[in-house]
Amino acid sequence: MADKDADVQKIKDLIKIMKENDLVKIDIRHGEDYISLQRAQPQPPGATLGPAIASIPGMGTPALAPQTLSPGQTPGSAKGEGLLEVKSPIVGTFYEAPSPDSDPYVDLGAHVDSQTVVCIIEAMKVMNEIRAEVSGTIVEKIATNGQAVEYGQVLFRVRPD
Repeated sequence: MADKDADVQKIKDLIKIMKENDLVKIDIRHGEDYISLQRAQPQPPGATLGPAIASIPGMGTPALAPQTLSPGQTPGSAKGEGLLEVKSPIVGTFYEAPSPDSDPYVDLGAHVDSQTVVCIIEAMKVMNEIRAEVSGTIVEKIATNGQAVEYGQVLFRVRPD
């Protein structure tokens, strides 16, 4: 247990160094150990992130409080296109398939519903299945396989049914 506590403390120290030096990303390799930390970049004034559409099964409460939408506004809607956005609910690594040899969960033109798994995001060695949470057709894949993604980053665009 002492090793875990020491590792957690080292990570906290790295985060502190990142904040003090205004670093956005840090990668460290020591022997076989490797760690990559990345902070979200500050948003310009007036920029806001919308609620994430995707969720991680098994997470108890949503990360965002419910927001009131104006009439005609859709959660995660792409402006002017009538498309819905499936966003990353966590920071991690995007994978489009359950394994390197498997077919992607969804391809362009695939029909999805609220329970369709569209990808996996690996966070802290845990593979999290991400569901579409909307019904429609995948019209755009934004993230690429193996890409690091941020919380709220758009992964897919869906034309609603």
